[in-house]
Amino acid sequence: MKVDCHVHITPPDISANWTQYAEKEPYFSLLSNSKVNKFASAEDVTAMLETEGFDRAVVFGFGFKDLGLCRYVNDYVIEKVKQYPDKLTGFAAAPPCDKAAYEIQRCFNAGLRGVGELFPAGQDIDLSCDAGNFAANAESSADIMEITSICKSLDIPLLLHVNEPVGHSYAGKTDVHFKKLETFITKNPGLKIILAHFGGGIFLYETMKEIKTAFANVYYDTAAAPFIYDHRIYNAIKSLGICDKLLFGSDFPILPPSRYLSALNESSLSDNEKKPVLGLNAQKLLGI
Repeated sequence: MKVDCHVHITPPDISANWTQYAEKEPYFSLLSNSKVNKFASAEDVTAMLETEGFDRAVVFGFGFKDLGLCRYVNDYVIEKVKQYPDKLTGFAAAPPCDKAAYEIQRCFNAGLRGVGELFPAGQDIDLSCDAGNFAANAESSADIMEITSICKSLDIPLLLHVNEPVGHSYAGKTDVHFKKLETFITKNPGLKIILAHFGGGIFLYETMKEIKTAFANVYYDTAAAPFIYDHRIYNAIKSLGICDKLLFGSDFPILPPSRYLSALNESSLSDNEKKPVLGLNAQKLLGI
């Protein structure tokens, strides 16, 4: 089974009237105004799977700051996962707030199997907050703990947006603090975490014994790789021995899966090593 683990879907009315929603959601406005942005319905995704030769997609709505909007896109994901159970697996969007756990539990009960993609900068998530550090931002600490606690309780993964801290600028690229990310991961043992976009390159620090141990439950997806990396990024993953932690993700509708194949084929990964990346790892992580 070939699985695309990073696919965005948007309710058609939001796609048609996105400027209306962008007025109150700065990060959504920033990404939606990007020259590479596109919107896709669930039907666009099922058609893409057929065209691209993939069997299943992990789909999610936009991670808004407003809980009501997150609930709205979650309802769309829930509806479409039920409509296409053999094609779609859904994740829930949620902002850090005192009702986040309730929304995630509601979505889990309705069949969704993860949380994300969450945007630390776009949703004001302070990844350095933890149970022992309430002084700086007690409310943010409590709210992110609502999300991490329910994910651990339900044994579902949390997908976080992470971008590389160097290189060219683009819409949605934010300041990345690897120390805060490390703190978040180490303070949440047992939480399954997917770091989007190769984790911004933080996977390279798994050459350090303490990071490799702390990141035991951390996975990385390939979303947006053609914009940023060449085929050697896959060679680095192989060299570190963490191909079992890499999940194929296309960032569709921004890019189709086929845009990734030339780099994968040029890499040193054998056909047997590509199979886990293209689906087996996702099947094991998500139980699909």
